[in-house]
Amino acid sequence: MATAAGELLLDFRADAQLSRLDPGEVRRIGDRISHEFLVVELARRFPADAVLSEEGADDPSRLTADRVWIVDPLDGTREFGEFGRIDWAVHVALVERGRLTVGAVALPALGVTHSTLDVPTPAEPAPAAPRVVVSRTRRPEPVMAMATALGAELVEMGSAGAKAMAVVRGEVDVYAHTGGQYEWDSAAPVAVARAAGLHVSRIDGSEPVYNQENPWLPDLLICRPELAGTALEVLAR
Repeated sequence: MATAAGELLLDFRADAQLSRLDPGEVRRIGDRISHEFLVVELARRFPADAVLSEEGADDPSRLTADRVWIVDPLDGTREFGEFGRIDWAVHVALVERGRLTVGAVALPALGVTHSTLDVPTPAEPAPAAPRVVVSRTRRPEPVMAMATALGAELVEMGSAGAKAMAVVRGEVDVYAHTGGQYEWDSAAPVAVARAAGLHVSRIDGSEPVYNQENPWLPDLLICRPELAGTALEVLAR
C-alpha cells in the first residue's frame, strides 16, 4: 500500500511539474490523493480495523480497537512540493493491541520501500566521525549538543521517514528529533528501524507508545546501538 501510494504521488508530481502547478497546490493535492487512496484501500482490505491518518479526522473508536493503522500519506510535504527533491516518504504502520507490529516506509523518488519484512543487512561499525542527519531548517540545541559530543558530521535531509531510513540503510548513523512530532511521523519508521536492529527510543530512553488519545509524540532517537549511550546522555540533559 505504501508503495502504491508512492506511485500515485510520483505520477501526480510529474503531471504537476509539466503543468507548472503552484507548489502549494502540489503539496495540498499530494496529501489528499495519497490519504484517500490509503483509507479506501485499508477499508477494502481490513474493514474492521481503525485508521489514524495525519490527513483524516480522528475517530475516538480507535482507542478501543484491537488493530489500528497509523499512516502518514505524505511525509515531507515541503520537499514533495520542490520538484527534484527525493527526501519525502509514505508511512504505513499497524498497532495491534497497543503494540507496534509491522510497518513500511516508501521512498518513492528512490524507487524503494523498506518494511519490517525486508530490511537492509546491518552496516559495518560506525565511522570515527558519526554522521548525524538534521533538518534543513531546524537545528534544536539538544541535537546540536549531541552531534558535538559525538564529534559528528552533519547531513541535511527532509522528511522524518527519509531521515530514519537513511540510518536503516547506513547512509547516516544517528537521527534525533526534539522539535515535535505526531504518531504518524514516527510509527512506520520506528517499526522498520527496530526490525533492522537499531536503537529506538524517546530521548529520555523510554519506549515510544502508539495509539494514544493524544497522538502528540514530540521526540525520538534512532541510531546505531553503539552510539545510543552517548546520544541519550547528552539529549537527557
